[in-house]
Order: sequence, then structure tokens, then C-alpha cells
Amino acid sequence: MFSQYLDKFSGGQIYLISSLGIFFVFFIVVTILMFRLKKTHVNYMSDLPLEDDNTPKPFKPLQS
Repeated sequence: MFSQYLDKFSGGQIYLISSLGIFFVFFIVVTILMFRLKKTHVNYMSDLPLEDDNTPKPFKPLQS
């Protein structure tokens, strides 16, 4: 089925299909990374703009 479509593609359509594929791969990777974030890191980053004092909280790096 897909081979029939691939046979009909001209040069310009290959760029369109490949850019669509790159678009979907990028957003799938971003979605996976978003779900893997730890809740403590998200809370830390969300509280940063609300800090009033000049001494920031100690940053704990993410551990994979």
C-alpha cells in the first residue's frame, strides 16, 4: 500500500513527507521526556519566579 504512494512521489513531496516525519518524531520525543520529568524538579522550576529573597534554593541536579 505504501509502496504505491512512494512510487508516485516527486522530488518536492519527499521533502514534505520527511519534514512531517521529523515534526512527529520531535514531538513524540518531547512528550516522552515530559512524562519522565520528576515532580520535584517541576515544582522547583515552577517556584523559581516566585522567590523573593536573593538566595536561591540549592539546586539538586536531576538523576536519571
